[in-house]
Amino acid sequence: MVLNYIWIAFFLLAFIIALCKLLFMGDTEVFPAIMNSTFDTAKTAFEISLGLTGVLSLWLGIMKIGERGGLVNALARALAPIFNHIFPDIPKGHPVTGTMFMNVAANMLGLDNAATPMGLKAMQELQELNPNKDTASNPMIMFLVLNTSGLTLIPMSVLLYRTQLGAAQPTDVFIPILITTTISTIAGLIITSIYQRINLLNRTMILFLLGTCLFIAAGTWGVTMLSRVQIEIFSTTLANVLLFAVIVLFIVSGIVSRINVYETFIEGAKEGFDTAIRIIPYMVAILVAVGVFRASGGMDVLIGAVAWCIEACGGNSDFVGALPTAIMKPLSGSGARGMMIDAMTTYGADSFVGRLACIFQGATDTTFYILAVYFGSVGIRNTRHAVPCGLFADLAGILAAIVIAYIFFG
Repeated sequence: MVLNYIWIAFFLLAFIIALCKLLFMGDTEVFPAIMNSTFDTAKTAFEISLGLTGVLSLWLGIMKIGERGGLVNALARALAPIFNHIFPDIPKGHPVTGTMFMNVAANMLGLDNAATPMGLKAMQELQELNPNKDTASNPMIMFLVLNTSGLTLIPMSVLLYRTQLGAAQPTDVFIPILITTTISTIAGLIITSIYQRINLLNRTMILFLLGTCLFIAAGTWGVTMLSRVQIEIFSTTLANVLLFAVIVLFIVSGIVSRINVYETFIEGAKEGFDTAIRIIPYMVAILVAVGVFRASGGMDVLIGAVAWCIEACGGNSDFVGALPTAIMKPLSGSGARGMMIDAMTTYGADSFVGRLACIFQGATDTTFYILAVYFGSVGIRNTRHAVPCGLFADLAGILAAIVIAYIFFG
């Protein structure tokens, strides 16, 4: 229901803003721009969905081998102590636990091409446990929020863009991004737990969260010991080695279990094609709404209003130039990336605004895109508290990014 209201609001606000620009400013180009954006983003949504077909088929085929080979079940049993607290409605030892972990791990390593298929597979398995097929269950919402909070250990794409745009030290945003995305993820976990009345104050969860923070701190310290070139080589090599190792490990598990690996892969790959087709309408709906709002000038109006409010209250508005990236990120990953590049091009890659835009880009993930793709793949219409929890994690990430940017670069 919340998503329905937001979707309607995008179109109504876009129409009102565009009409005002036409009547009071004589801007005759605004409505043609909106219509061009409508057709362009609809085409983009289809192309994205079509582009996912091959990747989905590959990874869902590999995951099917892991399921039949018993590797996913083994991983589920190993993670049961943690996941049983976060997802109490999932039966203990259920295979979906292993699939969810694979998705979370891929996200942490920045492996988007692997993370999305694994996430869609996990969502389909969660739907099988869902008693009300058109309404999001508690585990579905928790899983989605953990995805939208965007915990990433190696923000490789951000570092590469900073390198291309001439940053003196492209990796200087690494630690701020890591701190920010951790805060966003913890905030998402806490707010969703409050909604679902999950008690996180137990020995297992406290030790897990402390261990996670120590691991991130140790990884951060290790990365600071490397040069920029070494970081790029290490992160790229590590990600690809782990990714291919997963493929080989799943195939070996199938061989050990004496299953027909090839036929099992084909069976899973067919599911990938069906999933890609199902998400097309949801992708079109979200991307067209965002494109219309952006083409109308609604984003500029929003940023201007925020800047006016901050300055009226006597606050420091240096961060406002980077806000388009923060506001666009929950709506569109490519749009936010464009805003980040624009901020670095306009203000400089080593400027406060340029660095803050990079932190915004790495802090969270595209909430509405993930919501549309994941829930759309299983036909969920009632998202319950998924949107407010996801946006709360985004807001926590935005506020943390601003504070941390002032601490590091202000």
